[in-house]
Amino acid sequence: MAKAAPAEQLKLLELQGLDARLKSLSNRRRSLENDPRITDLEAALSVANGELGAAKLAVHDAEAELKRAEADVEQVATRIERDEARLNSGTGLSKDLVALQKDIASLNKRRSDLEDVELEVLERLDGLRERQAAQQSIVDDIQGSFGGIRAELDAALAEVAAEENEVAGKRRDFAEGLDTEMLAVYEKTLARRGVGAARLFHGTSEGSGMQLSPGDLAEIKAAAEDDIVFCPDSGCILVRSAEWG
Repeated sequence: MAKAAPAEQLKLLELQGLDARLKSLSNRRRSLENDPRITDLEAALSVANGELGAAKLAVHDAEAELKRAEADVEQVATRIERDEARLNSGTGLSKDLVALQKDIASLNKRRSDLEDVELEVLERLDGLRERQAAQQSIVDDIQGSFGGIRAELDAALAEVAAEENEVAGKRRDFAEGLDTEMLAVYEKTLARRGVGAARLFHGTSEGSGMQLSPGDLAEIKAAAEDDIVFCPDSGCILVRSAEWG
């Protein structure tokens, strides 16, 4: 059985207090790293970006359609201009000039129809651009919220990291002054049980929160003062003191 002076064993409670603080800080850090607001915003941003991408694609397609419509109108206008020049020149047979007039009338009708198509595409494009702008605003708002929360969490994580470093430093310095055999038992117990040491207070183990059975208490009371004893329920080291009995 491992041994350590009662006064030395009492120091384990302070060490456990530091380890408990480190564990609490670790839990706090994990909680900050897994803040549900970030997960929710990431999901919302993914959806919003998807809709923004669709809106941009629709605008791109409509712009391409408008260019084609403008090219069609320009092509017909060029042909009308050429035919009118021929007609105004007065050269050619009479029947050819009559045919040319009919062709120009047909082309003017075609240009009017194409200009209607061009106008419809332009109006639709305006609506699609408004939709894209609105969706971009949604994405910007989500990114703004994300950035604000991320900055808040980063600040909190920095505070946790600073305190972790401070407590870890105190823990390291404190542990260096402890009995090495006792410390080795404590470290092994902490790693296996999650709690290294706790008080035995009026027959109750503060490691498990349970009242020890008369048999367990009798066995612990029979142990030498420098014996390192363990909680039968939690498995941690039980630190005894006369005033706690």
